[in-house]
Amino acid sequence: MSETVLVIEDNEQNMYLMNFILEKNGFRVIKAMDGKEGIELACREIPGLILLDIQLPRMDGYEVARNLRKSEQLKAVPIIAVTSYAMVGDREKAIAAGCTGYIEKPINPGTFVDEIKKYL
Repeated sequence: MSETVLVIEDNEQNMYLMNFILEKNGFRVIKAMDGKEGIELACREIPGLILLDIQLPRMDGYEVARNLRKSEQLKAVPIIAVTSYAMVGDREKAIAAGCTGYIEKPINPGTFVDEIKKYL
């Protein structure tokens, strides 16, 4: 069975691109358009990896990561921040919130899958 990836992303173009790349590479993709929906899906599905945008409606990605880390079932699931936040300290802020890794947008379609496979 393929690895399941939860993508929490509110931008439809970014969602489409990540979904396309992941499915093309054999991943099962589940999608959430905001943080609250992402937390609910993660708790229900227990994905193998979570790709998390930081700038989300209703609840930002930092808060989503902190909430996901409170779940005993999700503590070991890698959470990768995929964000356009690329200022000094942004990576550290994402890690401090509970993210395992950090990928800057725009994503590189040629290296994206190799970057996330490091966390699986």
